[in-house]
Amino acid sequence: MRAATPPPVAPTGDHHDLAIALFAVIVLVTLAITLLAGRRRGGAEDFYAGGRDFTPLQNGFALSGDYLSAASFLGVAGLIALYGYDGVLYSIGFLVAWLVVLMLVAELVRNAGRYTLADVLALRLRRRKVRAAAGGASVVVTLFYLVAQMVGAGSLVALLLGTNSAQARTWTIVAVGGLMIVYVTVGGMRATTWIQIVKAVLLVAGSVLLTVLLVVRFHGDVAELMRQAAQHSGAGQRYLEPGLKYGKSFTSRLDFFSLGLALVLGTAGLPHILSRFYTVPTARAARRSTMWAIGLVGGFYLMAIALGLGATALVGSAEVRHANSAGNTAVPLLALVLGGGNGSTGGVVLFALISAIAFATILAVVAGLTLASSAAFAHDIWAGAWRCRPRRTGAGRGDRRSRARGRRAVVPASRRSRRAAVSRTGGDGRAGTGAGTGAADGTPTVAEREEVLVARIAAVGIGAVAIVLSLFAQQLNVAFLVGLAFAVAASANLPVLLYSLFWRRFTARGAVCSVYGGLIPAVVLVAFSPVVSGTKVALFPGMDFHWFPLENPGIVSIPLGFLAGWIGTLTSPEPADPDRFAELEVRSLTGAGAA
Repeated sequence: MRAATPPPVAPTGDHHDLAIALFAVIVLVTLAITLLAGRRRGGAEDFYAGGRDFTPLQNGFALSGDYLSAASFLGVAGLIALYGYDGVLYSIGFLVAWLVVLMLVAELVRNAGRYTLADVLALRLRRRKVRAAAGGASVVVTLFYLVAQMVGAGSLVALLLGTNSAQARTWTIVAVGGLMIVYVTVGGMRATTWIQIVKAVLLVAGSVLLTVLLVVRFHGDVAELMRQAAQHSGAGQRYLEPGLKYGKSFTSRLDFFSLGLALVLGTAGLPHILSRFYTVPTARAARRSTMWAIGLVGGFYLMAIALGLGATALVGSAEVRHANSAGNTAVPLLALVLGGGNGSTGGVVLFALISAIAFATILAVVAGLTLASSAAFAHDIWAGAWRCRPRRTGAGRGDRRSRARGRRAVVPASRRSRRAAVSRTGGDGRAGTGAGTGAADGTPTVAEREEVLVARIAAVGIGAVAIVLSLFAQQLNVAFLVGLAFAVAASANLPVLLYSLFWRRFTARGAVCSVYGGLIPAVVLVAFSPVVSGTKVALFPGMDFHWFPLENPGIVSIPLGFLAGWIGTLTSPEPADPDRFAELEVRSLTGAGAA
């Protein structure tokens, strides 16, 4: 069988109307979900955790929706279409990462935390500096991830409109940024979760449809599919062998190892994934959610491999690269061919449908990322670190009453009876730290309303920053951009999380050193890497100030994060509190006292 389909192009003329109409439907549906969810005005628990009443199946779909981003649907398939075997290895890293999440963090994080990663740390490391460091790292990670999604949105809509103009991509990025701000500020976690569920169902259904059409097209002959892919790749048999992208030199092979390390370890440190475990009522439900997510994610990546091969076989690597130099539009172009080709009604309908699903994917993921970053800022940095300053009180038994009066002055009356419980569910042990669960009748307290307001304002600011950064990164592959986010998460968040959960001697100084010791090297190495300057596809192609040879910093920054935490702990002037570690250990393993 020989592929006789002519090189496809984006639909033109009146065919744009159908695709734009489907985009409009996606936007209207998601806005309707947001408005319905926003009618329920709860406190911090409802805004950050959606009331903790989602089932494992619902949360499993939401988890997979959060994880299967534009990098998965557009970027991974595009890498396979351009680089064959090396792109397949990329997808394996994304999948294997979930085993780390399942075995090491899912249940423990659900039991030990309340809303964010910093809550887990603050249970035994009750320092404002720890919360500030963890919250800042979470904001940086989500910004990297947000940029990837919005770049994917720009590429997708530019292809849909049949133009490569920077103006079309720019306005798309601005529009997506505006929508994500509305989703978070109006609907919170409840709206974000339902948007993720709808998006996951659409994404899996669209992938199944394309895969079935592809299998029918090749009469179930996988060998023929691979032969056609190699023939139309421009690289011949090398397309099916390792090394087309990462095997040209020792540096490129080392870069691939660095990337794989970041992908496998980074998922367990992604703030928007960790926060999703708090939307279910128990740790057992969190574990079951993860198992559902593994099944959905695994099935999707198997289909992504087939779709990437199909794009090369039926569209051709040259045409994929011509439409978008990073390969981000391979799947929509494949849909156009499988539907009947350019100019056919079926091709245009399928192209528009898959493009709309990809657009829904981006909208859902950016909402989850924006919520995670705004929660980190409001709950960890503003409420946990800046607002809750240590109080100056006298020492000794005689001053106990004045200390009690000070605490009552800070903690609202409706929460005094629950003060001890709040301190054990993720606060940093100081009066007024962290949000409670509201008054006895479910009414949010004044402190909670203030914190949620700050979170909504933070969502606006973070969205604006993400828009600006995305405008400079439009030529980079979205999967690669996500790889950078994974590297930062694995360098800054994972070491401090594992140390806190499993190392008895770990101290607050060790936590701060671990976060900054991984975060700062990762960001600095990226800034001076070929991603930013020195190549034609860099952020600043006309400049060259790079000195770090690798595109992904994980191989250096991840060990530095662990090393910094170890050195910080050994040099700490205060030893670890064994009682607090025992409290964390019992609670993380049994769920006793969990929120």
